[in-house]
Amino acid sequence: MNINLELTDKKAPVSGEVRMSTKNLSLYYGDFQALRDITLNIPENAITAVIGPSGCGKSTFLRLFNRMNDLITGVKVDGRVELDGINIYDRDIDVVELRKKVGMVFQKPNPFPMSVFENVAFGPRRHGRKNRMELEDVVEKSLKQAALWDEVKDKLGQSALALSGGQQQRLCIARVLAVEPEVILMDEPCSALDPIATLRIEDLMKSLAENYTIVIVTHNMQQAARVSDMSAFFMMEEDRAGILVEYGPTAELFTNPKDKRTEDYITGRFG
Repeated sequence: MNINLELTDKKAPVSGEVRMSTKNLSLYYGDFQALRDITLNIPENAITAVIGPSGCGKSTFLRLFNRMNDLITGVKVDGRVELDGINIYDRDIDVVELRKKVGMVFQKPNPFPMSVFENVAFGPRRHGRKNRMELEDVVEKSLKQAALWDEVKDKLGQSALALSGGQQQRLCIARVLAVEPEVILMDEPCSALDPIATLRIEDLMKSLAENYTIVIVTHNMQQAARVSDMSAFFMMEEDRAGILVEYGPTAELFTNPKDKRTEDYITGRFG
């Protein structure tokens, strides 16, 4: 099998605690089944990549973990989605608190039309932090975590929209970090960026994984191979429902896949 991908040096196979999981998970948009019977465990302090062809439900799956699908009319979820063993679809779950704990970075950078400082301070302000000195500390810490501080420390009062695309995406990551999440979801965070900006985001992801659980959706096989510890391969069945074909350590899945469909996809035979 010839797979032209560079697998970066990985940590030992992930053996940490399970941070999130799905159990017999199915999701429907009205009468249409978008995901079918998906069961997997996502380890903490690791990067898990969700890969597969367009339309197989990758982004829908990602949005399950902070209940972003709730915003779509007619969505129905069967099965369990757990964070630290708790079903986040239970009726008594505080969705605002959930989304504080499980932050999300979207495909295209989406800074607010306000200053760099106010972008990062926005979340903490919403959660009740008003003291200016505290906010300054949070903003500086978050921008440093997002590897952006040195580039913007003299531009905090300027519009975030004046930053480059790669800087805007790191600013959006800093905005997520400012509310002190435990999990970061990333939906194709590099698809709108040039190769240099993409590598900076990938380096940032790898450093963040020391302290956060990260799940990333990507169409880029090289990216999945470079940054992720675990990979989940999704594809569609004939009725267009997304299914989980194979899940395991990235190095194993890319070099010795157990399912012929996985091999065909990562070698470019389809998708």
